[in-house]
Amino acid sequence: MSFVHLHNHSHYSLLDGLTKLDEMINFAKEQGSPAVALTDHGSMYGAIEFYQKAKKAGIKPIIGVETYLAQNSRFDKNTREDARSFHLLLLAKNEIGYKNLIKLVSHAHMEGFYYKPRVDWELLSEHHEGLIASTACLAGEIPRLIVAEKFAEAKKRIKEYNNLFGQGNFFLELMDHPEIPELIKVNEQLIKFSKELNIPLIATNDVHYFKKEDAEAQDILLCLQNKKKITDTDRMKMIGHGDYSMRSNSEMIAAFKDTPEAISNTLKIAEMCNLEIELGNIQLPFFEVPAGYDGNSYLKEWCEKGILKRFPKAGSEELGKVKDRLDFELAVIAKMGWPSYFLIVADFINWAKDNKIVVGPGRGSAAGSMVCYLTGITNLDPLKYELLFERFLNPERISMPDIDMDFADIRRAEVLNYVGEKYGH
Repeated sequence: MSFVHLHNHSHYSLLDGLTKLDEMINFAKEQGSPAVALTDHGSMYGAIEFYQKAKKAGIKPIIGVETYLAQNSRFDKNTREDARSFHLLLLAKNEIGYKNLIKLVSHAHMEGFYYKPRVDWELLSEHHEGLIASTACLAGEIPRLIVAEKFAEAKKRIKEYNNLFGQGNFFLELMDHPEIPELIKVNEQLIKFSKELNIPLIATNDVHYFKKEDAEAQDILLCLQNKKKITDTDRMKMIGHGDYSMRSNSEMIAAFKDTPEAISNTLKIAEMCNLEIELGNIQLPFFEVPAGYDGNSYLKEWCEKGILKRFPKAGSEELGKVKDRLDFELAVIAKMGWPSYFLIVADFINWAKDNKIVVGPGRGSAAGSMVCYLTGITNLDPLKYELLFERFLNPERISMPDIDMDFADIRRAEVLNYVGEKYGH
């Protein structure tokens, strides 16, 4: 039987975790595990690096977070009790779950931050799709209720979590740290609840460092985090309260020999998690063109209207040069697939001008584009000043266009808000 570590803190759990991503991934491969999870405290700083390295190593990456759950509302930030949040382990099953994790972590930092980045039940209710959850460590809500011997309330909350995430997506988490009497009590009760409520178990080790001998170094990190000395007795410490290293599969299987389903369920979760993140492709917002047009034809029509505005008195020879230049640029833009980019930029720049926001004339290589001039993005005629379009876009050098624009600093926020409202924040 194999095993998958699903509760792991890397060095991206700042001043708390010590495990390096390479250590975590390579160890999983050595142990014959098909997957490994990254569940840093309240953040996803290491998610993409972890994803890329795990994929390269042939190990399935499971991206998650051990989030902080506010006891009441994430907006409550007044008392010591508001700072005492619960831990909750969340794992992304798919792209929907991954995006929901991103939203949860973002809201936790921007709205719920009070000592820690906190989510609340309202956010979980909005962003639970595609996620697997478990009760986490002794700081989780269910374990705390069990320690307080509030068994009826714990049972009620388990049902509520299970209803929220859906049957088969919520797990009761067991850990093997016999040095902690409360944990033994919690494990016993979680096993009872599992049988009574048909909620599956999982085994984890709440990994905070790679090897057993790293415990002392991790203890120093905790001292730095909490502004304490090693000699202080009234401080948070994990050393002496269990082994939080990345224990071998055989060790974990032996530790949970009485509940083998807690081991096998880690493999089931690994099978359920199939996140694919598309990397390396530019993803532009959607620009809606009128019926009967595509991006290329609509950009061309916009430019042709711009000729009448920019060159109202031009003779046939000048107009011929303008149209030749325009046709050449439009062909390059179409070939490189960037019409939507120009339409989006032209849209918000012209919106700013229509709303009397001062906009710069354009600078850098974009000033060499007739398309930019005709759509109102820039105010410089590239033919008059003999500016080269190839410095801006070149089919031989595939790269995204880069248009540098200046807006009046006192009203720049209005432009950003317009873009966010129209294309998505």
